[in-house]
Amino acid sequence: MALTNTASKAVAATPLPAGIDHSELENDGPKAFGDRMGTPAADEKVLWKGRPAIGLLARTAFHTHLLGAYFAALVVIAVALGKTDAAIVAAVLGTVLLAMLTMLAWLSARSTLYILTDSRLIMRIGMAIETRINIPLKQVQAAHLRLRGADHGDIALELTGERLLGTVLLWPHVRPWRYAHPQPMLRAVPDAASVARMIADTRAQFGAIERNLTEIKDASPQASQAGSQPAAIPARIAPAHRHGDQGLEGAPA
Repeated sequence: MALTNTASKAVAATPLPAGIDHSELENDGPKAFGDRMGTPAADEKVLWKGRPAIGLLARTAFHTHLLGAYFAALVVIAVALGKTDAAIVAAVLGTVLLAMLTMLAWLSARSTLYILTDSRLIMRIGMAIETRINIPLKQVQAAHLRLRGADHGDIALELTGERLLGTVLLWPHVRPWRYAHPQPMLRAVPDAASVARMIADTRAQFGAIERNLTEIKDASPQASQAGSQPAAIPARIAPAHRHGDQGLEGAPA
């Protein structure tokens, strides 16, 4: 749904949540050690922090449910054909692979911290190489929500600006099938609908934003290239000069 001019003014006037103490950010998840890209400035108001839910991240980013179903089918087929040895091998191999993917999901969640301030979104991510992503909110033109159950969900951000973040740098915190224009995505976050609205409300300080909180439909690459999804309405960007405006950036720590 689109945010009208009247609604934009009302949203901009909506009081934002009380800030989170900056010291909490250094005691929860990966640390930034004062780096400007990963640490809110003293005058920035921290509105929210979160990280992915491990089980949901494993299912949605590492596809453990699909792998589990595949190996379960192999076991059933092997048993039906009377090949007990093959069934055992499939069960053991499937268990090992599922354990490995679940471990990767645990490492990914453990090495992730999403931070929303009154001027930007910070993503501290990276299992092997820690990376800090800085996304000024004035460069967010749309926020898209995909609910995963009653509470959790994914939030993908469409960005404006000349500098684009790469899929490899962002993965798994990126919306699938958007290689030409990667969309950073907050994965498997709790209370996702409220977080998406908070992003839209905070972004409204810098001008109108398409407030698309409908469910993401992840199309195939062919469908995506054919433009099967409606295009976002460009946001009207208001001039602003603030501490979080150094540009869309992402670099290894």
